Amino acid sequence: MYQAVLFDLDGTLLPMDFDTFVGQYFRLLAKKLAPHGYDPKALIAAIWEGTTAMVENPGNCTNEEAFWNCFCSRMGADARKDAPVFDEYYRKEFQQVQQVCGFAPEAVQAVQAVKAKGIPAVLATNPIFPAVATHSRIRWAGLAPEDFSFITTYENSRYCKPNLNYYHEICKTLALDPTRCLMVGNDVQEDLVARELGMDVFLLTDCLIDRKETDLSAIPHGGFADLLRFLD
Repeated sequence: MYQAVLFDLDGTLLPMDFDTFVGQYFRLLAKKLAPHGYDPKALIAAIWEGTTAMVENPGNCTNEEAFWNCFCSRMGADARKDAPVFDEYYRKEFQQVQQVCGFAPEAVQAVQAVKAKGIPAVLATNPIFPAVATHSRIRWAGLAPEDFSFITTYENSRYCKPNLNYYHEICKTLALDPTRCLMVGNDVQEDLVARELGMDVFLLTDCLIDRKETDLSAIPHGGFADLLRFLD
């Protein structure tokens, strides 16, 4: 029996087209911050650079710190004072992004099936968002933050996928043996890397992302029905 099952969120439990999601996310954020003196193009460029800083974080600070250090270096030291505006955006305007996301009842079934076996479910989403935004996306998927024993966010993480240390940090935090864990995700490059720690991996293909046309014949994969059979 697995010690834990790790679930990705975006494109896994929450169906979405990533480019459509990002477009709506940025459009609403730029509109929110324009009255505070932010040029939309400069804002979006700075956020992308901040995201890159999180993805490349070597682990000497949290992803939250990595983002804001980079963002403020581009937009000015005073930009940090606008953090409450970002928080308000995630609580309010960000909720409209749900309109471009899908919904899969089977995602709820999968998480509940794991919990019914007495196995902890871990929300292993790439931690580039604050908790407030991650918790919202969990609810969009028909689940609750309380369904998970641990949720990675930019506040509590020092690495991002596909850095192997991201998975190692989860296992260390939760005292898990990676060889007794399952990772369920939709991104071949970001999620399949967990196998290097000895984790089993199931790739959900409904919203599959594969930048290298990987041969998946030897990797457990398929839709939610296949995942539920695999979990049984």
